[in-house]
Amino acid sequence: HTATLLHDDVVDESSMRRGRETSNALFGNSASVLVGDFLYSRAFQMMVSVGSMRILDILADATNVIAEGEVLQLLNMHDPEVDEQRYLQVIRFKTAKLFEAAARIGAVLAEADLTMQDHMALAGRSFGTAFQLIDDLLDYSGHSEELGKNIGDDLREGKPTLPLIIAMQRGSPAQRLLIENAIRQGDASALNDVMAVVHHCGAMETVREAAQKEIRVAETALERLEPSPAQQALLNLCAYSLGRTV
Repeated sequence: HTATLLHDDVVDESSMRRGRETSNALFGNSASVLVGDFLYSRAFQMMVSVGSMRILDILADATNVIAEGEVLQLLNMHDPEVDEQRYLQVIRFKTAKLFEAAARIGAVLAEADLTMQDHMALAGRSFGTAFQLIDDLLDYSGHSEELGKNIGDDLREGKPTLPLIIAMQRGSPAQRLLIENAIRQGDASALNDVMAVVHHCGAMETVREAAQKEIRVAETALERLEPSPAQQALLNLCAYSLGRTV
């Protein structure tokens, strides 16, 4: 996971994460990429030490899908024609796949049957999708100090995330043109005007509802587990994810 964050910050040219300067901002892109590569290779060493080809297969597949998601996101950058389907494909590949793999591996290590493994994978995938939806929502509603990263980074990077996609669908021709130009140019100076459109058209509420729907799917899957402190902790995590501000 840390390796994906290091590489993600290089690709996005991010300068802040979790309230601190990113590795690429402090040490440059080369160091960040190399350290990310080291962490990837170390992770695979640890997988091999577990002695399970099944776990190695799950994480190798996840690593490949995550990388594919990053490429798809690059292809979507500065493209205001990206629709909801293309957007969701990116976040399911880039973000949700890691949660899916982690949840499935927990079931594999617990020697759960294949049906339970699938339920856990679904819980992880849905939770991860909701997590990214909320993350993209916060970029137009949070506060930099609280969020731990710069507000409006997605717009500066030309990312057509769901709040913008919905706002372009619902806004007036002039509002749509404003957002299209901001995405094409990565125009941070238009952030306040874009945020006003996003909030006025109800896009924020729609994105939150989409996240809530994903969380309900995750919770339903988690209810297949036997009642336990571990199950409750996972359900609590689902509830927290919807109300988070960081």
